[in-house]
Amino acid sequence: MGVWNNMRQFTSRWLRASIVFSLLVLPALAAVPIAIETEFGVIEALLDDQKAPVTVANFLKYVDAGHYSGGRFFRTVRNSPDNQPGTKVKIEVVQAGVNPDMEKKEFAPFKLERTKDTGLKHVDGALSMPRTTPDSATSGFSIVIGDQPNMDFGALRNPDGQGFAVFGRVTSGMDIARQIHRSPSGPNDTKEAVAVGNQKLTPPIKILSVRRK
Repeated sequence: MGVWNNMRQFTSRWLRASIVFSLLVLPALAAVPIAIETEFGVIEALLDDQKAPVTVANFLKYVDAGHYSGGRFFRTVRNSPDNQPGTKVKIEVVQAGVNPDMEKKEFAPFKLERTKDTGLKHVDGALSMPRTTPDSATSGFSIVIGDQPNMDFGALRNPDGQGFAVFGRVTSGMDIARQIHRSPSGPNDTKEAVAVGNQKLTPPIKILSVRRK
């Protein structure tokens, strides 16, 4: 009986330990590590497929199809008078896109995952999806420079108040992102108020690849 009881106690403890491990460790392991290789260096990030599964799945479709190879960081948004003269609510980000040859092969837009639902915020290094209307995002992505709460749900950057979708965060290489952010820029070829100003990177910064690690 003593041996049997000891075995039951051991089994019970093992099961409890396994459950705790599953709850605490496995969700952390579910984050998807990626590497964004640019001509300036490599930016590493973790994609949060637990809190933003729709956005991460969309982004990975472009990664796995190789659409970002030959892409570029083409826009820098800075808090300076010549950069955002058309809007009172200013933010700071760098924006990237797919290889121009792949732009006509974009996948369908997807449903916006709002920060009020995901709990993710536009903090320094966050990865975010640019958009116009709430469910219009496709392949572009931004890296947030400094905390930008005006990009979250309920804030003022978007007139609709729905914010942008955060889906990950840079873990290494923010110095590269800031170097891109500081790079020379000139007037944008647009009449859209939020994009008017010296936001066009001249020249754009090349993306060599975006890949899973």
